[in-house]
Order: sequence, then structure tokens, then C-alpha cells
Amino acid sequence: MTEVRGQVRADADRVFAELADGWAYVGWVVGASHIRDVDATWPAVGSKIHHKVGVWPADVADFTESLTCEPGRRLLLRARGWPLGEALVEIVLEPVGPSLTEVAIREAPSAGPGLWLDNPVLRLLLRLRNRETLRRLTDRVEHRAFPLSA
Repeated sequence: MTEVRGQVRADADRVFAELADGWAYVGWVVGASHIRDVDATWPAVGSKIHHKVGVWPADVADFTESLTCEPGRRLLLRARGWPLGEALVEIVLEPVGPSLTEVAIREAPSAGPGLWLDNPVLRLLLRLRNRETLRRLTDRVEHRAFPLSA
């Protein structure tokens, strides 16, 4: 499992609002290239973001499913990108102050080639990717108007 942490200058509800906007997923998740659809109940347990990952023409259509949803606190996702495999991604929000939230992103391959090839080099690449993902999420939360509008 890899983990990256950082502080976001916003309360946990604001950070969670960004996570709950399934159409914004491509704006902060490194590797996601196109959102095809978002279930109306996202991020409720069992709901999905239908996306493409990769770069055209080698992009792959798959989905990310919400496994646990604790608004303002935690989101556990199963991110699929077959034929590369699947990963469990946990995002935990810990309030540090009235307008400061510690965000932890934890990821572990859970099925397919990513699981079979799990090694220190893959973990380093995941850590680097998730560090950039957290940077993008932070920028969106700190600079995007809230409440979110169409």
C-alpha cells in the first residue's frame, strides 16, 4: 500500500464536495482521461463513475465504484482499468482546524497485473502519481468557487 498526505486550506466538507462531484474526477485523478457517465447517486455505496483511463488511442473504458462513503470523512473506491487491473483507493479527511484538512490518499493494487507485479518500483510510481493527484485536488478545492455550480 502507498500513502500520500497533504493539507488543504478548506474544511473537510468542502474537500468532500469536490470528491462528490463525479464529473470533476478527471480534473484531479491522474490517469483518468474522460468521464463517460456518473451515476446519479455518486458517491453513495455501489454507485459508479464510468470513465476512460490512459491516452487515446490506447485509452480503456472502465469504472470506479464507491465501496464506502462517509461524507466529510472517508471514501473507499475500487478503481478499475482493465486490462491493467484494479486498485483499492482510500481517501481520508481529517480536520486540522476550521479551514484546514489533512487529506490522506492510500492505494493498493487489488486484482490483475498490478497486483501480480506489486513491488517497490510500482509503489514508488503510485506514490508519485498520487502526490500529483493530491496536488490537483488541493488546487481545485482551494481555487474553485464553492458552492460548486454547473
